Amino acid sequence: MSWIKEIPYEQAVGSLKKLYKRVKGPDDNIDNILMAHSLRPHTLQGHMSLYKNVLHHKDNELPKWYLETLGVYVSLLNLCDYCVDHHYAGLQRLLGEQEAARIRAGLEQADIPKDLLLPSYVLGLIYARQLTQLKEPLIEQDVQVLREAGLDDGQILEINQVVSYFNYANRTVIGLGVTTAGDILGLSPNDNADESNWQHQ
Repeated sequence: MSWIKEIPYEQAVGSLKKLYKRVKGPDDNIDNILMAHSLRPHTLQGHMSLYKNVLHHKDNELPKWYLETLGVYVSLLNLCDYCVDHHYAGLQRLLGEQEAARIRAGLEQADIPKDLLLPSYVLGLIYARQLTQLKEPLIEQDVQVLREAGLDDGQILEINQVVSYFNYANRTVIGLGVTTAGDILGLSPNDNADESNWQHQ
């Protein structure tokens, strides 16, 4: 599960139990990335609030499959198998196995699949790579390129926040040795209309 002590669902009490009830999946399953927060429930609450609002909010304009693609790409760049496995499973559910596999194959070869994506989405992935790897500082022109491709500033913010979230999540997983053992891959809080619904389905 992870390299630190965790409190399983059946032993949780107080605020942790309340949070677990909000995020649990089938058979009271708690994703290991969330259980890793169990010694500090307030960080679990912060993580889930950020995750829900960044990736699963009703006011996002970019399609969820593209936001998931950004997450898979950032996780591949960070060598975070846990997040790749979870969010690739989500991408398969959204796009179907064949199309998701074609996108992943391109991303794994560091060759963004330009034939499968809109030019603006390709540039969003390039921005994701720049922001994740930070080989050199980003400049305003990096954002202007996205504007010129047809993304508005709100959509650019969505890309920025998804990329930033996955860098946070990847480092949580990698730094604590979180594994997928016992997880149900691909579940997420899909009720976008209800901001308070964190249930994993």
